[in-house]
Amino acid sequence: MGERRPLATRELDISRRLAAALASRGWTPNAISVAGMFAGLLAGVALGYTTRYPDGARVLFVVGAVLVQLRLLANMLDGMVAVATEKTTPVGELYNEIPDRVSDVAILLGLGYSLGGHVELGWAASVAAVLTAYVRAQVKVAGAPQDFCGPMAKPHRMFAVTVAALYCAIAPGSWQVLFSWGVPTICLAIVTIGSVWTAVRRLLRGARALRAADE
Repeated sequence: MGERRPLATRELDISRRLAAALASRGWTPNAISVAGMFAGLLAGVALGYTTRYPDGARVLFVVGAVLVQLRLLANMLDGMVAVATEKTTPVGELYNEIPDRVSDVAILLGLGYSLGGHVELGWAASVAAVLTAYVRAQVKVAGAPQDFCGPMAKPHRMFAVTVAALYCAIAPGSWQVLFSWGVPTICLAIVTIGSVWTAVRRLLRGARALRAADE
């Protein structure tokens, strides 16, 4: 197993029980990773369809928020099941990384196409999110430890999207536009700026770690 993102939720009893239950039923870490990717894809569809079906937008925003959290749950459980079963595969790292990137892009693009969203910012946020993961991976390849620092790592991005979606689901319509921007647009702007900052921060920290190791 490679380095894992530090998550306090892994230590919860319910998380351990759920991982044990999945392992006992034959679920593999790779299958859980793929299931999480489909949750991310469906979350993006639900968010994007709020524009097509504005009358059902509140329900779709809730569905999108729930699916985003299911995606995160799967991301946590795949590693826990791998540890519990002591099973690794030659392509395990690919299953761990690629579905995450697909989910990030699907969810952020979905928010970009959502009611109150901004398509260009959806694309910008998607690129910035992938950039954070790319820098983390390259720092690891160069020989430094993986760095999961924020301020806009994956859990932070998904928290921001979840909050924005739930806000759009429950807030009055007149409260969903701030400074002439829809709440999803504001969320995407925050994610974009925060992700670029995160990528730069990871790059600088990685370079510092490599220089220190060379001394």
